[in-house]
Amino acid sequence: MGKKVAVVLSGCGVYDGSEVHESSAVMVHLSREGAQVELYAPDIDQMHVVNHIKGQPTEEKRNVLVESARIARGNVKDLATLNVKELDALIIPGGFGVAKNLCSWAVDGKDCKVSKVVEDTIKAFHSAKKPIGLCCISPVLAAKILPGCEVTVGHDAECEKWPYAKTAEALKELGCKHVNKNVDEVHVDVKHKLVTTSAFMCNAPIHTIYDGIGKMVKEVLKLA
Repeated sequence: MGKKVAVVLSGCGVYDGSEVHESSAVMVHLSREGAQVELYAPDIDQMHVVNHIKGQPTEEKRNVLVESARIARGNVKDLATLNVKELDALIIPGGFGVAKNLCSWAVDGKDCKVSKVVEDTIKAFHSAKKPIGLCCISPVLAAKILPGCEVTVGHDAECEKWPYAKTAEALKELGCKHVNKNVDEVHVDVKHKLVTTSAFMCNAPIHTIYDGIGKMVKEVLKLA
């Protein structure tokens, strides 16, 4: 029997939900490794809805759980029902939904607040000494909840390849150790059983992002 892994989504679409390619990559790599996937999302309203062609907010209202069902092909559960005792690991893909719906990083930066159900979930896995995998912007959740943890969001010097490098500096200000890694690499914080990779924090070909997520998945399962 394969490991049972909770994957927490934050909506559907890079600008206001989970990054679709990252979410798909996580599920494909978990499937390839023989793991069982359980998909979850909080039953809350999105911060806002973004027109993904224009990149601008609209007047629509959408629910994070309902939107996450698009990625989950309908098979997604309310995060409030998650039972850590029945699971072996936790993975949270990136996308602006993490920074808008799971926490308020998009608005408040390092002073953000994390949704209670998300914070409770991460703390439950950490307390149970079960591994957590985070990619793209989602390592900011660990930075807020697990003081002194080690993470990567890629590189800390901003350039065309690394347009979001200032995130690394904000993580350092929160007391985390940021470790520079390339897009196809991961960092493993053994003490906290935390595995991170940069994914779309890097302006890179999609196959390299897919490969980096694959390494994250493998390391999470090794720790499970």
